Amino acid sequence: MSSASASHLGAFLKARRAQLDPRECGLPGTDSTRRVAGLRREEVAQLAAISVDYYTRLEQGRVRASASVLATLVRALRLDGDQESYLYELAGRSDALPPRRRPAQRVRPAMRRLLDQLTQTPALVLGRRLDVLDWNPAAAALYLDFSALSPARRNYVNLLFTNPVIREMHHDWKHDAREAVAALRTEAAADPDDPELARLVGELSVQDLDFRTWWAEHRVSNASYGTKRYRHRLVGDLTLDCDTWASPDGSGQRLMVLTAEAGSPSHDALRILTSWNAEQSGPERAEDLRR
Repeated sequence: MSSASASHLGAFLKARRAQLDPRECGLPGTDSTRRVAGLRREEVAQLAAISVDYYTRLEQGRVRASASVLATLVRALRLDGDQESYLYELAGRSDALPPRRRPAQRVRPAMRRLLDQLTQTPALVLGRRLDVLDWNPAAAALYLDFSALSPARRNYVNLLFTNPVIREMHHDWKHDAREAVAALRTEAAADPDDPELARLVGELSVQDLDFRTWWAEHRVSNASYGTKRYRHRLVGDLTLDCDTWASPDGSGQRLMVLTAEAGSPSHDALRILTSWNAEQSGPERAEDLRR
């Protein structure tokens, strides 16, 4: 670690401890006037379970912190993800930075409102790894009851390969499944260290020879529109336009909507399907059907 980096590290540690309230860190309050804002050096050392002398030398740039000490300082100083990365970089230990926990995927409220308003149109919200995060009753009527599946199984690619209802409804399953694998490859390129994606790919590679073959081709696809041809068990053949729109917030969520040309047999079949689904569901609200 260079002297400049050591100086910046010490300055960062001082600035961060000055921003913390001792009481919020679980330290006992005191009536005496504090000479410095925030935490004292000995208090940081106490929270990090290291000696005061070691922490002092760390702030002064006279010792290089180990990965284990950096991990305790992250907790003691209540650093967020960006601050944690910065700390490890200043300490010259970026190689020891633990992988960040990916936040749970939650559907944006605007996406959910759109689903509720699309009463005659099947629509899904897809997240990372093409996980099915939410759906409207029309999508449940077209595909299946997603709420009956465990969250781990609500994945578009997984359903294409492992669910017989979804698999059999595709007129050209091989084409559609191969395109889905290419889309999943694109997801992998964006986040190659995603453990859930690795788990999904591993399971499908073991279970399905076609998936294993197509995954090895390294084809990628960013297609946001196309045509889906289905053979539905209740209303017969359907030809639907499939369009996806990415959320503007960078979350990776996409709204997938399936429509048919007005007056076409597929349009009429969708109306019959959604009407039948409404009769079966009764007066339940869309959010009740999803959960």
